[in-house]
Amino acid sequence: MIISIIGVGLLGGSFALALREKYPHIKFIGVDNSVVNQKIALAKGIVDEIATLDEALQVSELNVLATPVDVITTLLPYMLDRLPAGRTIMDLGSTKEQICKLIENHPHRGQFVAVHPMAGTENSGPGAAFKELLDQKNVIICDKENTHPDASGLVEAFLRDVGMKIHYMTPVEHDLHLAYVSHLSHISSFALGLTVLDKERDERAIFDMASTGFSSTVRLAKSSPQMWAPIFDQNKENVSKALGDYIELLKKFKVAIDEKDMNTSLSFMSKANDIGRILAGIEKK
Repeated sequence: MIISIIGVGLLGGSFALALREKYPHIKFIGVDNSVVNQKIALAKGIVDEIATLDEALQVSELNVLATPVDVITTLLPYMLDRLPAGRTIMDLGSTKEQICKLIENHPHRGQFVAVHPMAGTENSGPGAAFKELLDQKNVIICDKENTHPDASGLVEAFLRDVGMKIHYMTPVEHDLHLAYVSHLSHISSFALGLTVLDKERDERAIFDMASTGFSSTVRLAKSSPQMWAPIFDQNKENVSKALGDYIELLKKFKVAIDEKDMNTSLSFMSKANDIGRILAGIEKK
């Protein structure tokens, strides 16, 4: 079997490394515009060779579209137009409504599987890929009913092989939930990083004074802007709503602090502590 990774970065590269561990006989082809990424992917053994997109489409049983989401919306229709019968495309994009809507009436829609692995780090590129990234992580599949059983069966089998837990959602549900549990946290981290950089102009002081709490909170601010800007744009309505809710709560927190209303601050924090119980329960499942 031949699998192509289009956009050989953290997610696509980690998926390939994990599958290679299970199936050493599978051949992996890399498609990437960056010569640096091509060289790293070859050197790390993520892919066996580099090819053009058109070359990869003609020989690959599975094509993994792991580019930023704005590139996915450009490439996906092009790829479906040229995809041979019996072949499959899966994407790994962090938004789903715009992507699924774009190709909902395409004659080859059944050969596409809309996938979002709930995994990642603040690092990007093939150099950051590692085979354990996806193990025991959740993965969301959208619009399964619009996918041919052969395509969905192939993809789901591979996802389970690399240790992922499969969940199903509509694209609308996916984008709404992700705005709150993923996209908002990245914006918050970017905003915190900008706030500190603006106020603390002495970079040495930032490093010397930063606690583990600050480091963990701002970790996501190191994420790729090229990946996240298109995500915010494609999911702008949900992200804007989530930001609005967050800003309103920040304002209430500020009022409580300004007015020395410790009871309200304690109430906010006590309620927020419950997130730990919820997350612990989810991790046990």
